Amino acid sequence: MNINLKNKKILITGGLGFIGSNLAQKCLELGAEVSIYDNLDTHSGGNLYNVVGIKDNVNILLYDILNFDLLSQHIANKDYVFNCAASTSHPFSMREPWADMDANVKGTINLLEAIKRFNPQCRFIHIGTSTQLGTLKYQPADENHPEFPTDIYSANKMVSEKYVLVYTRAYGLNASVIRFANIFGPRACINSAEFTFNNFFVGLALQNKTICVFGSGAQKRNVMYVEDAVDALIAAAQKKETIGKSFFAVGDKHISVADIAKITVSVIGSGKVDFIEWPKDREVIEIGDAVISNTEFKKCTDWKPRHELEEGLEKTKSYFKNCLEHYIR
Repeated sequence: MNINLKNKKILITGGLGFIGSNLAQKCLELGAEVSIYDNLDTHSGGNLYNVVGIKDNVNILLYDILNFDLLSQHIANKDYVFNCAASTSHPFSMREPWADMDANVKGTINLLEAIKRFNPQCRFIHIGTSTQLGTLKYQPADENHPEFPTDIYSANKMVSEKYVLVYTRAYGLNASVIRFANIFGPRACINSAEFTFNNFFVGLALQNKTICVFGSGAQKRNVMYVEDAVDALIAAAQKKETIGKSFFAVGDKHISVADIAKITVSVIGSGKVDFIEWPKDREVIEIGDAVISNTEFKKCTDWKPRHELEEGLEKTKSYFKNCLEHYIR
């Protein structure tokens, strides 16, 4: 992509987290003035080390998106707002539904209201999730697939997406939703199974620990390297054709969880894979195969994923090898 964000003012909510911090790095490279807005919620994976190399070049705002007045002050003059803020743990959402609703629903409403009142011309990109579909009725699933989420996180992300689309239609906001699936790479939260499973696999392999796969691990997933996810967000922000719509931006290939685990161990070079019975709390929210199509987003933009799983894992290994102590607690 040939994109120039020189002197554009960008706000990234959740910018100390995994995707947000990688997005901040890229936006700086493209010449933008970047502000990061993050409350370092322990259930969202924020980490100050994620921006250690750019901390002098970004404006870090340690605030909560639930504080509408503060949020509004920092939205008013921005050209782009990327909402990477979320409580992202599926199991946590089942234990603490109110906390998940605050971050994923109320926080999104605050952003939309602040933009509507104080900066309706800005470009707003909201991150959605493929898991809001629930168990798939057909494969590969596309943007027309019905939605029956099986956990609170996925349900709340579905609702927040609909709010974005409602505000866009009703108030003329310049907003889009990009749904991701199983993003992995540098700056991810790799120390807990509460977050994306494939990043947890990376963390285990880096520590020479056993990766435990539930059941046979035959269920298929799209996985995508974080640089490709960042490119998707920026591509969506550049195309007016994405306004008022939701898109899947996912990897091209569909790989079983068992194979993802085995490839991770092979590339990282340590650890092993073991197969265990499903824990009850995970089994009740499992959706089986999740094969998703990225065709519509490719048609609408010039984006496509550039990294194979093995290449992405090599880059991920290279990043973490010299800073693992900042991610394993």
